Amino acid sequence: MNIQQFTKLKDKKILITGGAGFIGSNLCEILLEIGAKVTCLDNFATGHKHNIESFHNHSNFSLIEGDIRDIATCHEACEGKNFVIHQAALGSVPRSINDPITSNDVNVGGFLNMLVASRDAKVSRFVYAASSSTYGDSENLPKVESIIGKPLSPYAITKYVNELYADNFFSTYGLDTIGLRYFNVFGRRQDPNGAYAAVIPLFVKQFMDYESPLINGDGTFSRDFTYIDNVLQMNLLALTTENENAVNQVYNTAVGDRTTLLELTELLKKYLSDFDKKIGSVEITHGPNRKGDIPHSLAAIDKAKNLLNYEPSHKIEQGIKEAVNWYWENLK
Repeated sequence: MNIQQFTKLKDKKILITGGAGFIGSNLCEILLEIGAKVTCLDNFATGHKHNIESFHNHSNFSLIEGDIRDIATCHEACEGKNFVIHQAALGSVPRSINDPITSNDVNVGGFLNMLVASRDAKVSRFVYAASSSTYGDSENLPKVESIIGKPLSPYAITKYVNELYADNFFSTYGLDTIGLRYFNVFGRRQDPNGAYAAVIPLFVKQFMDYESPLINGDGTFSRDFTYIDNVLQMNLLALTTENENAVNQVYNTAVGDRTTLLELTELLKKYLSDFDKKIGSVEITHGPNRKGDIPHSLAAIDKAKNLLNYEPSHKIEQGIKEAVNWYWENLK
């Protein structure tokens, strides 16, 4: 990705909620590199201070430690900003099944607070993290933005409600919004620890510890695994597009290809074995399918290509190789 095409963001004041998280901290980094003035809002419920530690000595970076469930904090954070990138959320389908109330409070109540604060501060555009979970029980493949099914988890419901609210704030208040339906994002800074760790960093850590990763089901479920650099590109395109038809839309943010969990583990073993041959002999174990999981996920990315000029820079194998290299350097 050539960041020179995004120089119009230089000196723009940009708020990133959840900026200490996996995706948020990568957004902070690239926007600082472009020359934007970045404010991170995070309560560190799932984000980490070490993700943003290197930014504190940057003159264009500031941190507000606060919670999006507090409307006063949201107003403070949005004041004077040109753009808002809303990443803050409680992710994870299992987490939402175990505690739907907190997931709803953060993902719906907090989202509405941010919309109101962005409207009141007259920000130019509100770009937010949507989710492929919105497709629910729709069996259509590839997933096309205009066709969704019934949500299969409280988390999926919250992310669909976000899209409805964003559309309403555009039509009612004129707030420019763009939603990005993330498909299984992975890459540097994604946390391998905790009860709700995503599959790729979790499996990497287990392989490095010579532990057998547990696949839910027989391993034939497939996902459109999307490397972080593709997600950064989509966010930057959403911030800068001048195509009027591209605003008040949701876009699949993905590669347009799918990989089974068995294929994924083989790729991880392949690249981790370059560092440690013993990892190649670690066995895989299988357990029952997980509640709320969909069998297959594959995104159509034509809409993003046509309206935002999106072109994925990383396919699964290149992304896995770069991610494994980062984890080996940072987990060892």
